Amino acid sequence: MKNRRLVLQALSAVALAGAIHISHAQAPITLLNVSYDPTRELYVEFNAAFAKHWKTTTGQDVTIKQSHGGSGKQARSVIDGLDADVVTLALAGDVDALNKQAYLIPPNWQKRLPHNSSPYTSTIVLVVRQGNPKGIKDWDDLVKPGISVITPNPKTSGGARWNYLAAWEFAKRKYGSEAKAKEFVTKLYNNVPVLDSGARGSSVTFAQRNQGDVFISWENEAHLLEKEFGSKVDIVYPSISILAEPPVTVVDKNVDRKGTRKVAEAYLQYLYSDEGQEIAGKNFYRPINEKIKAKFEKSLPKIPLFTIEQAFGGWDKAAKDHFSDGAIYDQIFQSIKR
Repeated sequence: MKNRRLVLQALSAVALAGAIHISHAQAPITLLNVSYDPTRELYVEFNAAFAKHWKTTTGQDVTIKQSHGGSGKQARSVIDGLDADVVTLALAGDVDALNKQAYLIPPNWQKRLPHNSSPYTSTIVLVVRQGNPKGIKDWDDLVKPGISVITPNPKTSGGARWNYLAAWEFAKRKYGSEAKAKEFVTKLYNNVPVLDSGARGSSVTFAQRNQGDVFISWENEAHLLEKEFGSKVDIVYPSISILAEPPVTVVDKNVDRKGTRKVAEAYLQYLYSDEGQEIAGKNFYRPINEKIKAKFEKSLPKIPLFTIEQAFGGWDKAAKDHFSDGAIYDQIFQSIKR
């Protein structure tokens, strides 16, 4: 009898341990994706797809919360303690700040995923009022007297920095010097009536508050505006623009402390899957998978694009030369007539 009781106790202990293990394995998990302004719609769709994929493959429920704002401000929030598991920001410089200012990620973070940790690309286009009443066709139309230009603040918005640099390189190539480019961009910002903190704020200013003749926009944001306000806006592709490569990474210190590394890494890797790439294309981001990208050429046409490395020597140099305190953008802003 005693032996039978011991066996039953042992079996009960094994069963209990197994139940605890299963319960732990199936415990729901929550991730926080801290992103930039125009990715809201992309990640609403992608998060649902990933949650379904993860549940199917592991049996575990996962919920992904989203945070959006100007890319620079979002990076600052994570540095200051916002508990992001992953960041999906507008430019590598903002992600680098997580390493340089808070040691939240390693310096080689960009080598951990394909394509420099950028699972999709974008570019900068122009959005005008329906029928293009001001006849805006290219960057040089934005500096004409009487043209009101909507673009966010490069001090807080990653998208705004892409906008600024696209205009700068256009002018440098067309007019032949850095001095001429600075003069051109100064004229452009003289035509900007308000600087919102992020790209979505500028989108609202242009489309809902009806300010401005032209909105310098992320390509995906321009298409979203066309879907929502099709009777009010048109998209103009300029003669040349910049190849924007929004990067992603896990936030190592946070995921290791929270025990979420495995699912956070899988979440970002799934952006490179066929389903993730399809979702990017459907939301007007340019897939890096060439076969899937080809399916979206009608809505995302080929145009001449230059890279940040080709034109400015990379983000570190561009940030130092143009956006650090006292650099070229500050000089331009101080000279603007208000």
